[in-house]
Amino acid sequence: MTNQSSLANRFREVILNGIWIANTNFRRELNTLNWEIATTKLQNLNTIATLAQHIHYYIKGVKNVLLGGHLEISDKYSFDFPEMNSQKEWETFLTAFWNDAEEFATLIEKMPEKKLSENFVDEKYGSYSRNIDAMIEHSYYHLGQIVILKKILGNQS
Repeated sequence: MTNQSSLANRFREVILNGIWIANTNFRRELNTLNWEIATTKLQNLNTIATLAQHIHYYIKGVKNVLLGGHLEISDKYSFDFPEMNSQKEWETFLTAFWNDAEEFATLIEKMPEKKLSENFVDEKYGSYSRNIDAMIEHSYYHLGQIVILKKILGNQS
């Protein structure tokens, strides 16, 4: 297995279909969740929807670079999203999330191996490999938060 395939598979595992590390993934946790629970505010914590959108924001931004575009995302905007007001909006978001995640993984698989060690956009961001690893680790971090929020919100019903 190539390094690219390994990274793509690890990414798919946390977002789309894996259970090896956390016994779950974003798709499993979010697909059965209704928008009202996903957007429920608990104290001063981010909502489940906000955490999912946050991860999607980074996937889309890095995917744009992998497609040959510019890095157009900024940490300061990574939690700024319009309010969701319906199940349809939630499902539309989820469809985009899964599609962008699969396209992201496919782009990693097709990447030439030497690209993994090259600078990602600018030397200060490190290599492509480091950024893909960071995407995976960052996703697991927020997946854990989502699982805990779901448990807390489920116990309040």
